[in-house]
Amino acid sequence: MNSGAVGSAPDKIELRRDVTVWGSFMWGYADVGADIYVALGLVMAAAQGATNLAFTMAGLVYIMIGLAYTELASTYPVAGGGPYFTLRGLGDFWGVIGGSALLLDYTIDIALFAVASIGYLNALLNFVLGINLTEFSVALGPLDVKAFWLVETLLLIGFLVWLNIKGIRESSLFNEVVGIIDISVESAIIIFGLVLAWQPELLVRQWTMEFPPIDKLMYGFSLAIISFVGLESISQAAQETRRPATIIPRTSITLVFTVFIFAVSFSTLSLGILPWDSFVGHEQDPVALLASKIPLLGIVAGPLAAALGASILAISANTGVMGASRLTYSMSQFHLLSAWFNKVHSRYRTPARTIVIFSAIGALQTVLSFLTPSVMDTLANMYAFGATLGYTLVFIALIKLRFSDPYSPRPYRMPLNIKWRHNGRNVDVPILGLLGMMGMVIMLFTVVLTHEIGRIAGPAWVLACLTYYFWYRRSRGLSLLGSVKRDWEKEQREVLTSAEEFEMLEEYEDALAQRDKKAGRV
Repeated sequence: MNSGAVGSAPDKIELRRDVTVWGSFMWGYADVGADIYVALGLVMAAAQGATNLAFTMAGLVYIMIGLAYTELASTYPVAGGGPYFTLRGLGDFWGVIGGSALLLDYTIDIALFAVASIGYLNALLNFVLGINLTEFSVALGPLDVKAFWLVETLLLIGFLVWLNIKGIRESSLFNEVVGIIDISVESAIIIFGLVLAWQPELLVRQWTMEFPPIDKLMYGFSLAIISFVGLESISQAAQETRRPATIIPRTSITLVFTVFIFAVSFSTLSLGILPWDSFVGHEQDPVALLASKIPLLGIVAGPLAAALGASILAISANTGVMGASRLTYSMSQFHLLSAWFNKVHSRYRTPARTIVIFSAIGALQTVLSFLTPSVMDTLANMYAFGATLGYTLVFIALIKLRFSDPYSPRPYRMPLNIKWRHNGRNVDVPILGLLGMMGMVIMLFTVVLTHEIGRIAGPAWVLACLTYYFWYRRSRGLSLLGSVKRDWEKEQREVLTSAEEFEMLEEYEDALAQRDKKAGRV
């Protein structure tokens, strides 16, 4: 087998760095911030009176994931995100497993958030015109398909494909404009809801009288993982972000705590305004329902929340398109996928092929989910498996890279570390990384136990991707279970040079020189 490094063409067109600090934050917020618009109704149906506890539990794991991604994405600012970190830390085989898990989530992300975006759009039309297009259905034999909702969703996905092919700058601007409006409206709903409508006694009654069985609480806890993928999106855009080592720690940490506060606040607010079962049947527009129940303002707040829900979920689906295309772009560069996938459009300098292919897969998942009794629950059910598997591998890779690559400068390092002597060096072992890894293993176990569709469709997707991977590697004469030989030091120099992180580059060169001096190489 040929295990040598494979070079790339010197005139290869690269992704361009157009994402600013605000654009980086909004790439993440578009995905993570949209979580509450989708997850609130789904988690409420499962966790019932303990919905805010489910969001808090998931949020604590999410904070540790956020800190891990902050360290890794600022240390290795390249497109690829979690699978790149897994590849670099654990090797090709585990890299492709992490990539396939995350790719499942990105295609589901496109489908789930596009479906939910149209759900809120139709809720807006229902507020304004009294017409509920979501319920318009067509009988196909024994199936009752909500055809209008389906067609609207497919049109939205088509628009997002065009937008992402056009370019990262235009796509990022779309996120930024809608995102700032959404943050303002979400804050207003929380403030006015607490002042005008919140009843602490209703919250206490639901906690004491409507607390769910443990299996339902854990199912709701696992559904809240929908909020996690936005941090992945920040790292996916790292190769197109200006000065990523400076920007990414700021945006990631700010995003972590912004979204945590919003998720816990909305769920606590909801339990103090409405009985949890009021949200059953409103999985596609729970925030609009909540806003409409605020006294005095509800007549305006309901439609406004529906409009903003449609917008923020559209940019979240947009982030899914971007994430899937950049992920496959990165995987093909490292010979986990065919080089056909890493071609960049000659005019727009975007990975147009992968944008089209994986958006089409998201569209197919959308069509198939509309053939089930609950389109939202079906997509959310499939989502959790990929996220839990992918993030478990990221935590393992984080710990491994602390040992195998101690020389790369880390502009941000996860807090709470203990010293470990390894090969004559003191290595900082991240305690929060170990706790996060254990938390993700528990969540993965919960998903396998409680998600009937996810535990079948998720592993089937990973096996299908592995089948392709083995075929591709065999056709190229590359090792099936081993790794292609790579010069990671050269790779890191090129990454830091491209990112214009010259201080980090100098620090890296000094660390390597000290290593070589100790080893007697110079």
